[in-house]
Amino acid sequence: MNNNHVEKTLVNMSSVLIVDDEPGICHLLQRDLRKYFGLIEVAGDVEMAKTLCQRCFFDLIIADSCLLGQVGVEWVTELREQGGATGVIFMTADADLETAIVALRAGADDFITKPFGMEQMVAAVQRHQQRQHTKRQISVLRREVEQGADNLGLVGDCTQIVQLRQLIKRIAPMPSTVLIEGESGTGKELAARAIHEWSGCTGSFVAVNCSAMSAELLESELFGHVKGAFTGAMQTRMGLFTHANEGTLFLDEIGEMPLSLQAHLLRVLEERSVRPVGSNQELPVKVRIIAATNRDLGEDMRSGEFREDLFYRLNVLSITMPSLRERREDIPLLARHFINILSSELGLEVPKLCEREITRLRLYSWPGNVRELKNVIERCLLLNREPSGCVAALVGDSSSDQVSEEGDGYALDTVVKRHILKVLEQEGGNKSAAARLLGVSRKTLERKVQAWGTG
Repeated sequence: MNNNHVEKTLVNMSSVLIVDDEPGICHLLQRDLRKYFGLIEVAGDVEMAKTLCQRCFFDLIIADSCLLGQVGVEWVTELREQGGATGVIFMTADADLETAIVALRAGADDFITKPFGMEQMVAAVQRHQQRQHTKRQISVLRREVEQGADNLGLVGDCTQIVQLRQLIKRIAPMPSTVLIEGESGTGKELAARAIHEWSGCTGSFVAVNCSAMSAELLESELFGHVKGAFTGAMQTRMGLFTHANEGTLFLDEIGEMPLSLQAHLLRVLEERSVRPVGSNQELPVKVRIIAATNRDLGEDMRSGEFREDLFYRLNVLSITMPSLRERREDIPLLARHFINILSSELGLEVPKLCEREITRLRLYSWPGNVRELKNVIERCLLLNREPSGCVAALVGDSSSDQVSEEGDGYALDTVVKRHILKVLEQEGGNKSAAARLLGVSRKTLERKVQAWGTG
């Protein structure tokens, strides 16, 4: 069983209720959303929808906000008051910002104006499913904590990780902004989720990668926009700050944020309100900001690539994630942890990890850190190979990439460079594919290759 099969199984278990008095829209949604849900039910009014909700639980409700007999917003409010965890996407022909705000306050996950393109609805559904996946991950972390695995999801017994867990427990209840630094793949998002989980806040954990979008798209994603604000803005949409209200907004790779947006972010941090693109209305938000970077923001600040005032505003509390090379004693524990978790997810028998394998894994340089270790473990499970064999397949001869704790052998920078270039060569120069294998971002890979003058 592979990851695609797992995701497909999760989709087949999902259910959606479509509530609209227009048969044409119901038929369209039924037809085009079939591949995203295992069960699709349709109701033409609120009473029928209530009856269906009594029969079974729906993961998502897609409803017109102004139904015959009862306003859809009021119905969703009732569901929320009864403790319902169902996601809701509202459809409406009334596209003003005030209506959107009312809908979101009632508990809606998204807001789409009629007429809409099916790609807009599919995107909203995918956002909902991603949020559900995130909630499942958080639930797993909560169960581990409740069952006594009091490690916040940060597996390890080394001094750095023990101290990190203690620090997170101390700062989590405080509303202060946190900056998490460390190499790619060290678990910065995991630490951010642990802070959110232990904070006691009632809102959601919302993550955004600042390097994955253009400046214009990132601005719209963060702050939202009103209909007609720019070409292609066919509907009013709330931003991630609004979705994270009363919760946590995690800004990953904050060092990649364009300077033009850094000023906007600074204003939000100071004013605690956001203004959607194209709107004159300020929306108050109560959000804890956690930012992460694998860059030296102090150096970027001195070179003018990062705003000094924003740096000091973000760097209220600072956490540094150790690289896997700095915590080699945790490698056996991490490897066994990933073997157990991934074997269960993939439906495979749990293999044993012998001492010889552990020794070879500890000697490897791991430039992609914990993320690369997890990727290697998953690959070895799928291929039914030993983990060190998968590492050797990447570097050609793992023995030549050994790094002894006494310092003999290759210098660490040389090992990292040789390994990365070998993976890049194996993937035919495809930086995206090589970055995925290494467990780092494409931009990180590009920076390293550019620094070596080989790209």
